[in-house]
Amino acid sequence: MTAQVATVADARSESSPRSLSRALLYTVLILFAIYYLLPLFIMVVNSVKPLSEIQGGNMLSLPAQWTLEPWQKAWNEAQIGVQATGLQPYFLNSILMVVPAVAISTILGALNGYVLTKYRFPGHKIVFGLMLFACFIPFQIVLIPTARILGALGIAGTIYGLILVHVVYGLGFTTLYFRNYYEAFPTELVRAAQVDGASFFKIFYRILLPSSGPIIVVTVIWQFTNVWNDFLFGASFSGPNAMPITVALNNLVNSSTGVKEYNVHFAGALLAALPTLIVYIVAGRFFVRGLMSGAVKG
Repeated sequence: MTAQVATVADARSESSPRSLSRALLYTVLILFAIYYLLPLFIMVVNSVKPLSEIQGGNMLSLPAQWTLEPWQKAWNEAQIGVQATGLQPYFLNSILMVVPAVAISTILGALNGYVLTKYRFPGHKIVFGLMLFACFIPFQIVLIPTARILGALGIAGTIYGLILVHVVYGLGFTTLYFRNYYEAFPTELVRAAQVDGASFFKIFYRILLPSSGPIIVVTVIWQFTNVWNDFLFGASFSGPNAMPITVALNNLVNSSTGVKEYNVHFAGALLAALPTLIVYIVAGRFFVRGLMSGAVKG
């Protein structure tokens, strides 16, 4: 009996420092969470307030009067270009740009990864190294050559031009992801399919692509976030009718005259960030799983 009491006492003495360290860890995590979520809280709260409440200096308080008028104005009526169209047409421009850019760069990256791992050719390491090098080139360096190429192709200032730029610039990353993922894929399966007479594309669509779910999710989320949030390429290569929403949001905030409508600006910023937030909330866990299953190997 005495021995049992001593054992329980020892366990309590050991668990006490452990509980203290856990409580300290949770406290630090909660403080970091509050720190990172505070800007989002301020944006959401002030986007549903009348402007008079913001001008009163109560940016951290909940609205005394709730209203969706700032959201409606940011979406339909805000003065961004010549006409007061709101962010709606520019939101559509971003969708028209993001969907094909992400789809094309993902498919081409998968094909590149397939060739670089299962159809190796002399100098394949040099080719991969050069494509990897493209991941580290700063955007500012390629602005002038890209502008000349888009002008020569006759697609400067259009959504097609932005799609081409994002596909080319994203190809290094998508190739890296798929190449590293396919490196661990059994080459014997590909060789067996070749012996059975399967073609290059049939092996790709029937064998590799069905097993590429995790890395496709990683690539799509990565590319979607980069392309949707891009401002530099959008500001440099888009025309008045092809501006993505990030450029339109900048114009909304900086071109306002008279009274600054901060509630409309907050609502516009949330509208611009909403797709990426939804993507991360819905598919965030799949992104982590994809990374763990081979996206960052190699």
